[in-house]
Amino acid sequence: MRDWTRCGFRIGTGLLGGTQTADGSENLSYLAAENRVDMTNKRPDWEFKDRDVIILRELGRDPQLSARELTTVLKEEYDIDVSHVTVSKSIRDMRSAGVFREAIIPNEDYFTFSLMEFKFNPENFADHWRETMEFLRDSQYTLFYFLSDGEYQWKAVMMFPSREVQSRWLHDFYKDHGKMVHNVRSSVMTNVLKFGTEPQLFDHLKEDADD
Repeated sequence: MRDWTRCGFRIGTGLLGGTQTADGSENLSYLAAENRVDMTNKRPDWEFKDRDVIILRELGRDPQLSARELTTVLKEEYDIDVSHVTVSKSIRDMRSAGVFREAIIPNEDYFTFSLMEFKFNPENFADHWRETMEFLRDSQYTLFYFLSDGEYQWKAVMMFPSREVQSRWLHDFYKDHGKMVHNVRSSVMTNVLKFGTEPQLFDHLKEDADD
């Protein structure tokens, strides 16, 4: 069996962040996200219980916690008495509802991060927007793909194994989709100081539900 820890892969819970490597050793927290997100998805219709928020927060600290271990934490630290079957079902149901996602994210030291920004060319938008959007979304190098307001820019956080691969990919992107985009900017991200989600952030989910 391949040693994923030696390869530098971290196993994390999507939007929670991983705190352990595959062998259980301590490590930094890293944001994980699915490779593809349905662009028609809306905010999950989920009614948060106090227990759900605590489960998410504890998984944010340690994604490798088992349902039995979470049951113990709920009882000893929060005075919530439920079975591990109930905890396991809560996690499974929240995952199925899209409350959080799971993925494996490689160690950032193996890759060069870059931020790509561009606008769609309105002259060719109707005929070519989808193929260009899907090319970037489905690229193996795309980590995070999104649209920002203001100047209405499309942006993507990319991960490349080397500067040479990044340059070649950008060249091919221009060659195949240049007529569809303009104002393309690609900048290398240096000194990434934080890449993760703090467990306390999940407390706001219950606050939003109560409003």
